[in-house]
Formats: sequence, C-alpha cells, structure tokens
Amino acid sequence: MTRASHIRATLVLGLPLIGSNIAQMLLHVTDSVMMGRYGVEELAAVVLGTSLFFVTFILGSGFGQAVMPMVASALGRGDEAQVRRDARMGLWLSIAYGALTYPLFWNSGALLLALGQNPEVAKLAQDFLRIAGAGMIPALLVMVLKSYLAALGRTRVVLWSTLAAVALNIAVGWPLIFGHFGLPEMGVRGAAISSLFVQALNVGVLGSYAARRHDLRRYELFARFWRPDWPALVQVARLGAPIGLTGLAEAGLFQATAIMMGWIGTMELAAHGIALEVSALSFMIHLGVASAATIRVARFHGQGNIPAMRTAARVAIGISVVVGAVVVAIYLTLPQTIIGLFLFDGKPDTPAIIAYGTGLLALAALFQFADAMQAIALGLLRGLKDTRVPMVLAVISYWIIGLPAGYVLGFPMGLGGQGLWLGLVVGLAVAAVLLMTRFWRLAPGRPGATPVAATSP
Repeated sequence: MTRASHIRATLVLGLPLIGSNIAQMLLHVTDSVMMGRYGVEELAAVVLGTSLFFVTFILGSGFGQAVMPMVASALGRGDEAQVRRDARMGLWLSIAYGALTYPLFWNSGALLLALGQNPEVAKLAQDFLRIAGAGMIPALLVMVLKSYLAALGRTRVVLWSTLAAVALNIAVGWPLIFGHFGLPEMGVRGAAISSLFVQALNVGVLGSYAARRHDLRRYELFARFWRPDWPALVQVARLGAPIGLTGLAEAGLFQATAIMMGWIGTMELAAHGIALEVSALSFMIHLGVASAATIRVARFHGQGNIPAMRTAARVAIGISVVVGAVVVAIYLTLPQTIIGLFLFDGKPDTPAIIAYGTGLLALAALFQFADAMQAIALGLLRGLKDTRVPMVLAVISYWIIGLPAGYVLGFPMGLGGQGLWLGLVVGLAVAAVLLMTRFWRLAPGRPGATPVAATSP
C-alpha cells in the first residue's frame, strides 16, 4: 500500500468514529441543556448522576474497547471463529459488570450525601440513577457492538446510530421532562427514562445489524449465545480491565483538577469547565484517529504484514499532528469567541470568565499535541494487545507526576488555575513520551524489539 492509500484507509475508518464520539458527547450536552431549562437543582442532580454513571461506565467500557483489537487481529489471521468468540465474551463481561454496578446506583443517595452533596440534590440524583443506572448494561453492550462493527470496517452504521440516538434523546426527553403532549411532567425521572430508552433501542439497532446484515451473518455473533467460552472470556478480561483502569485514571486526573479549581473560585471553575468542554471536543477527533489506528495496527499485525503496520502507525500520528496544528491555531486566534459561545452577554461575570478562559485555552493549545500523542500511543499499543504496562505508565504520568505538579504550580508556587493546567500539560506530555517510546520499542521490525506476543495477555 502507498502512503496515500494508508491515509485514505485511516480516514475512512476514523472519520465516522470521530463523528460518533462527538455525537456521544452531544447526548450529555442535550440532557444538560434540557435540565438547565427545567430547574437549577434538577440540573445539578443530573450532572451529579451522569458524572457517577460516566465514571462507572469508563471502568467497564474497557471490555468493549478490548474487543476492537482482538477482532481486528483475528480477522487479519483469517480466524472467523475467534472473531465470534471474542465479541461474544465481551458482551458477557459487559452484562456481568453492568449487573454488579446497579446496586451502587440504587443506593447512590447515601454515597452522594457522604461526599457532602446537598440532601435534596442527592435525592434527585438517586431518583435519576435508579432509572438511568439500568442503562449501564445496554450502554456497555453498545460499546462492544461498536467496537465489533468498527473492527469489521462498519463504522458508518456506528456514526448514524449515535446521531439517531441524540435526536431520539431530545424527542423523547423533552416531553417527558416538561410534560408536553399530554404526558406527565417527570423532571429528572423523565430524563432518566429517555436515556434508558435510547440506550436500549441503540442496542437493538446495532445488534440487529450485526446479526442480520447478509455479509456479517457468517460470524454468527449470537448463535448459541448462552454457551460459555472461558479461554476467550479470560483473554478479553485481561486485555480489557487495564484499558478501563487507564481510562479511569485519565478521567480522574481531570476530575481532581476540577475539584482543585473549585478551591480557587467559582468564576475560575466556570472558565475551567468551558475550556475543558472545548478541549474535549478536539480530543474526540484524536480519539477517533486512535481507534482507527488500533484497528489497522491489529489487522496488519494479525496478517504478519509488519511494514504496513509501521506505516499505518506513522500515518495515524501524522494525521493527529495535522489536526492538532489546526486546533492550536483556532485556540490561539479565536479564544474569546469560543469561550463567549457558552455565556450570556448580560451576566456580570461574563467578561471575567472570558478573560480567564482565554488564558486556559492558550494552555489547552500547549497540551494539545501531548494529549493527542498519548491517545494515539494508547491506540497503537492496544493494536498490539499491550495494555497492562501502558496502564502503569499512564497512572504514573497522570497521578504521580501530573497531578502533584499541578498542585505545586497552582498553590505553593502561586500560579492558580494556570498552574493546575500546566500540571495537566506535564502529565500528558510524560504519558505521551513514555507510551510512544514503548510502542516503537515493541513494534516488530526494529532491531532488538521485544516480541509483541510476550506483551499480549
């Protein structure tokens, strides 16, 4: 394959995944917008509830993400039976994890009270989670099916199903929350019912597509679904658990930074939240490219086509660098315009938030390449089924180096919020260097490289 064909193939896989990632973000944004128009306490409750749901989901989503490189590698070897085995056990593990987490959601009020939350908000959040928490199983099954279909090259259906879920969430949630069209006004419960309905329907759509599409029937994904496959289950669990813990470590880094930003002030925390939302949007692009890189590296490695695998890795890195350069230019030239999109002109704090957020976006530009490279490196390593050591490297980078650096820069050294964000830069940069170095040391074809099979689960 020529380099141009590698670029084209990566974009064909990556662009729909990028769109799907952004659409997934919009699911949470639409919930916040609708609840923000309903009431302040209700909005706070849904924000708390979705945050707890998201953190729990991140940990369990590792099993679904593990399916992507495993299926792609099996396809590269021409082992269709293994495709079915890995995907099916990913579904099994997701169901088990989702069932185990539901008691946490049912009793979430006590947990939130223990964390110092307002009693009324904690009660509303529990009302939300007792319904929405049942959506953990379908949400995780959606992750497995998306990974399975993406590894098979069916990324467009992943994009369109997610976009349809956003539209459906608004169409169902709005009347249930506010009581339109003769329905009872249900507030946070309406938002929860809508979320659960959308997740369940999305499972049905993607599951039907995977089972019934003529060119996918030969994999027999759901045939004899009840039959256990313990070796495959162990492999998915061993590969997926570190992926989930890595994601939890990164999400925890940003959550901890937000808590420390709250120590500085409300205005600073508001600016931090806006800048972080903007950064997360650009990160979705890199995450889509990383997923495409995982699939292509795993496929070529399964085929034993090492030169193509290394070229695919370089192409993914190059695409992410170009995207990062464009994003940096936007952040540095239009910061006030971007921050202003999230605010109302008539509010007295708006000018201060814009000014503070502008400085944070400049720092977001600084860590743009580091964030991109650590995401791409994780994707490349997953393509080699290497997840345990990367997990350790990520935890060290985020929690032992990045978070303490942010605290020291922000408080003892007096840099405030900018210091906290410089800590993010440090943590992400260290992760990028360590993880990218590990990939190129493990990648076959380099003299002295460690055999990849030794790093697999």
